[in-house]
Amino acid sequence: MSDVITAAVAALSKKLANGFDGVAKFVIPGEGAIMADASGVRAADEPADVTLTAEAEVFRAILEGEMNPTMAFMTGKLSVDGNMGLAMQLGAAMS
Repeated sequence: MSDVITAAVAALSKKLANGFDGVAKFVIPGEGAIMADASGVRAADEPADVTLTAEAEVFRAILEGEMNPTMAFMTGKLSVDGNMGLAMQLGAAMS
């Protein structure tokens, strides 16, 4: 597993400490994927209700509070595929 994925799993675990009501996948091209669901956050690539894709720098900025997830989506830095309602819940949890 890459250092980028390891760091993202740790940061996302803190943001979603109470679990997540749904199944979300975060894809970082060239690095791997992270799954978030009711059981927690882990490095994996499984089917999901919503898939968010962005470069490592974008995910890092969102997780560190330097970039608003909605603005990242609106400017094309973050792509969302699937349940937009779940994506909005994630955006609120990650802000």
